[in-house]
Amino acid sequence: MLLQGKKAIVTGGTRGIGFAVVQTFLKNGASVALFGSRQETVDKALAALKAENPDWEVIGMAPDLTDYAAVDAAFAEVEKAFGRIDILVNNAGISAREPLYDYTPEAFENIMRLNVSAVFNGCRAAAPRMKAQGGGSIINTSSMVSLYGQPSGVGYPTSKFAVNGMTRSLARELGRDNIRVNAVAPGVTRTDMVANLPQEIVQRVCAPIPLGRMGEPEEVANAFLFLASDLASYITGEILQVDGAAQT
Repeated sequence: MLLQGKKAIVTGGTRGIGFAVVQTFLKNGASVALFGSRQETVDKALAALKAENPDWEVIGMAPDLTDYAAVDAAFAEVEKAFGRIDILVNNAGISAREPLYDYTPEAFENIMRLNVSAVFNGCRAAAPRMKAQGGGSIINTSSMVSLYGQPSGVGYPTSKFAVNGMTRSLARELGRDNIRVNAVAPGVTRTDMVANLPQEIVQRVCAPIPLGRMGEPEEVANAFLFLASDLASYITGEILQVDGAAQT
């Protein structure tokens, strides 16, 4: 129960890694507010969690993360429900694979809004509240491609490079307020999208990974758990790779 009594917000918490983070936090004693892109998916995730354990304290909402006023209002609602916000996981985001020749400026701007501006909005809404209560932990979702790049879809690695820069900069700025800021950079993970790939593609993807397999969402969630917990009380500004030492 590494997060006993802690109050957390997890954006992008309705599926994949985000949902696994919500589950892991709840199993470790936290109360969690999960944010999703649509109330329909939020309600579905809440129903699944309540079916797993009706005693878990979990709520959900679907604010527009690219609108700071909407984010701040949602954080105020969580604070009213839980009394405080100890942990923020900025996990929501989108990916892209289009080659540059087909990549529109509008698509690039959209991915930067969702993957970078939304993370800033979350940090901006959380930091004053955490400072007032004596500290907290912010964890951003990065990606292995933020370190290595990728052969197409330049907007995605660019956005995650930006997340890394924001993480390290805010760690230096907010440390004096006892707010730790870290990021987790997952590699290939068995989310719903990956699970539907043909087996030959899965084998090709896993071939460069020394551990010989892709990661499970729960394994990535454990990295978030560690960074959110007091076990990581002297760790800030870290970009923690969870990629099985994948080769670039």
